[in-house]
Amino acid sequence: MRIGNLSAFILGILMIIPLSGFAKDNEVVESDKKFDPNEMIMHHVKDAHEFHIIDIDNESISIPLPIILWTDSGLTTFMSSEFHHDDNGTVVVEKNGGKFVKLHEKIYQLNEGATAVEFDDKHHPVNASKPLDISITRNVFMMWVSVLVLILIFTAAARVYKRSEDKVPTGIAGFIEPLVVFVRDEIAKPMIGEKKYKRYMPYLLTIFFFIWINNIFGLIPILNGANLSGNIAFTCTLAVFTFIITTFSGNKNYWKHIFWMPGVPVPMKIFLMPIELIGIFTKPISLMIRLFANITAGHIIILALMSLIFIFETVAVAPISVLFSLFITVIEIVVTAIQAYIFTILSALYFGMATEEEHH
Repeated sequence: MRIGNLSAFILGILMIIPLSGFAKDNEVVESDKKFDPNEMIMHHVKDAHEFHIIDIDNESISIPLPIILWTDSGLTTFMSSEFHHDDNGTVVVEKNGGKFVKLHEKIYQLNEGATAVEFDDKHHPVNASKPLDISITRNVFMMWVSVLVLILIFTAAARVYKRSEDKVPTGIAGFIEPLVVFVRDEIAKPMIGEKKYKRYMPYLLTIFFFIWINNIFGLIPILNGANLSGNIAFTCTLAVFTFIITTFSGNKNYWKHIFWMPGVPVPMKIFLMPIELIGIFTKPISLMIRLFANITAGHIIILALMSLIFIFETVAVAPISVLFSLFITVIEIVVTAIQAYIFTILSALYFGMATEEEHH
């Protein structure tokens, strides 16, 4: 078997394993229960309180993560393994005088006197409320891992320059330097300008590498959905940082073009002002949605292709599903860098627009 074929086979197996364990994870192992691809896809795309690895003999193997809740009784902590992989609200965990259940990856606290969660016609809990959940979910955990990896990478690269007398990059520094130079020469300087780009370089380098490495982590099947860039809260936070920097960097010329557009008749200035004001907020919103949608869409397509095996209930479609999934995965590998580049270059463009001097 060639290396390429072996890689494709292994990738397909790694993709199928988490899907095959989905039914057992949610206690729907009955043969008459029809496979629901929408439920499975949403289960794997959204955040979770544990890393699900594999199911063996109806036993789920997972890596638990800490659950941290703030309730009326104060801080409550325990490991997610206390729920025994239940996500339907059937397992009740009693801690710190409270009773907790997990329903669709959300933690609820049962009302006083309740022993089990009750639902209305729309399957919403009626006798439970949400405590403040500051748990370390798998997305939060992988964010910390990515930060640690970036610190190790750039610390190692800095040591190379510190030891090298002629400052010739070797090892990890030889890989990092061209990327740093690329961000500087192809993004920062053209978008912001030779005179002002340096003050924005730390932020541009941070978001470029931070988004890129998290996109790469999201492609690792064994992490089973640790998809930080596919989380709208993550992309929103990055977009808010870009918005804040752009707003506080705006000079007189920038704000004049927003509130009183020069060079146009007064009626047109009045007409353009609300449009430009709206544009201040639509720019970061577009950054947020673009990154979130592109990364999430790729994962959904791969999971949908792999679901065909279970929808048709035959391994005959497995080669087609695996091959197409492999094709989309290759595209996603490229997209991981492209989306980091797009977010960075658009942020630099907004900084450049905010700091551009008036032309006479």
